[in-house]
Amino acid sequence: MNFSLEVFFDGSCPLCRREIAYYQKIDISRQLAWVDVSQTQAVCPDGYCQQDLLKRFHVRTNDGQVFSGAAGFAIMWTLLPGGWKYAGHIAKWRPVTLLLELAYRAFLPLRPWLQRRARALLDNSV
Repeated sequence: MNFSLEVFFDGSCPLCRREIAYYQKIDISRQLAWVDVSQTQAVCPDGYCQQDLLKRFHVRTNDGQVFSGAAGFAIMWTLLPGGWKYAGHIAKWRPVTLLLELAYRAFLPLRPWLQRRARALLDNSV
């Protein structure tokens, strides 16, 4: 394994693709492996199916631990350069993780609507 963390993301979501493209661009140390779970050939961690991974953001550490939602973002951020590294360490502090998780859970029901809007905007911009 040449990476520190596997990042599972929904490549069929235009919002997710933009966000992940940004993270990929700044991942200059190449510590992250990117897995688009919208692809049928994507390999899921043990105990997870493709639908589980499409519903929420997940990461898997080298030792096989899987984290999702705010906890997953916090771990990923610690491996990114600059301010992201510090944001990740702050986000890993339990009270902050809990607040971020509440915000993430509030966002999830809005995600389908936001995806439709993003697709419509992108379709109209072509």
